[in-house]
Amino acid sequence: MTVIRLNGREIRLDFTQEGETWRFRVESEVERTAGVRQVAPGVYSVILDGRSYEATLDGNCVSVGGRAFEVEIVDTRRWSREGNHAHAGGRQNVSSAMPGKVIRVLVAAGDEVEAGQGLIVVEAMKMQNELKAIRAGRVRTVTTMAGRTVNAGEILATIE
Repeated sequence: MTVIRLNGREIRLDFTQEGETWRFRVESEVERTAGVRQVAPGVYSVILDGRSYEATLDGNCVSVGGRAFEVEIVDTRRWSREGNHAHAGGRQNVSSAMPGKVIRVLVAAGDEVEAGQGLIVVEAMKMQNELKAIRAGRVRTVTTMAGRTVNAGEILATIE
């Protein structure tokens, strides 16, 4: 299960890919199937429910049928140093994966950070989780402090 933010709204998405066939379930809906084929860099042909769509991907923006959607992956458990930081661009919102308590804030607004650098430590279920930068950049905001209780998905810092 992956948590994404679509135009500011958090959605739980479960999916699997088998070649060009994607099986997915949004929230608790029934499983659906879509055919997805890349036809050019950043351009995809999608067949869903017998209808054809062209989807374009530009950074965190997906456009389908003249409508644009801002998409952000919130589930930090799928973060991988090798897989993600080289492709990250734009603003990175650093958010808590689950409710917990901020133990340490390792950066301040204006600090320069490197990819993989620890930013904030959150304790949840008696485990400390270090939230890390996906890419190098400058910390724009830090919206929390040590000792504060946070909710799942709450944005704690942003990096540009």
